[in-house]
Amino acid sequence: MHPIVLERPATTEDAIAAAASGARFIAGGTTLVDLMREEVERPERLIDINRLPLDDIRVDGNDLVIGALARMSDVAADENVQRLQPLIAKSLIEGASPQLRNMASMGGNLLQRVRCPYFRMLDAACNKRTPGTGCSAIDGLNAGHAILGTSESCVATHPSDVAVALVALDASMRVQGPGGERSFPIEELFRLPEDTPHLEHTLLPGELIVELRVPGGHADRRSRYLKVRDRASYEFALVSAAVALVMDDGVISEARIAVGGVGTKPWRLRDCEAALIGKAPERSAFEAAADLSVLGVRPLRHNHFKVELLPRTIVRALEMAGEIA
Repeated sequence: MHPIVLERPATTEDAIAAAASGARFIAGGTTLVDLMREEVERPERLIDINRLPLDDIRVDGNDLVIGALARMSDVAADENVQRLQPLIAKSLIEGASPQLRNMASMGGNLLQRVRCPYFRMLDAACNKRTPGTGCSAIDGLNAGHAILGTSESCVATHPSDVAVALVALDASMRVQGPGGERSFPIEELFRLPEDTPHLEHTLLPGELIVELRVPGGHADRRSRYLKVRDRASYEFALVSAAVALVMDDGVISEARIAVGGVGTKPWRLRDCEAALIGKAPERSAFEAAADLSVLGVRPLRHNHFKVELLPRTIVRALEMAGEIA
């Protein structure tokens, strides 16, 4: 491993100043350290931000506010998270092993790099790792890759589970950088690959995620997170669905659906949501709405099964949400 300078600033302002000059933030390190070992990432300066006071979990009015440095395990176990936003707690538990959840931060989870094996193989073509070299996954082993939001440059899926839940819940984030503070929907953090897949997010140089804010939902909202994977133990999603329903006089008055494992970013399905409004929570309505999820898909040689698995997963997640009294 090549030499690295590790700095531990005492204030957020000092950390941002260091990052603005080219250093990299590190919190739990559950992704970055792995990539450094494999020499996929070779930062020269790391800014350890674990001393910064950004790990609180609190309720602000009707909103749930989660500090960017809060550990996934702490968020999943938090009483207010379980009471107000159980969809988040469930997605976190499904998202990693206990050891990783104890280390990984919420902000870092959203920014984790893709799990495409070709990204980690230095002798393979990967436009994310080395722009302009090509994408080995397109004609390679691509069963776990995306069918939505792909391009000729990249077909890797975004790996985060909790990002899918946060997108479904219209969560936002507050960031701080050299130019001051700004807030925006978490959905806008993620970029489509298009012809620049090495640019994965919309953060500006030196910007640091400070907190996540989840708006309060209807008191009777029913939600579920369903993750389909190759094995029941720690594994990334083939398809996942975060759904939330609000019932009014026996019909659906509000629906939220986002999916993972199939898109190059967490994928919100607004057409499916709209198709459920005013419908009774019945399988036929769920199936009709879920059929809209595969519009515009671009399956590859080995992942065509996701075209069928995606709507099936959505239907089952909706059924499970509807069963909650």
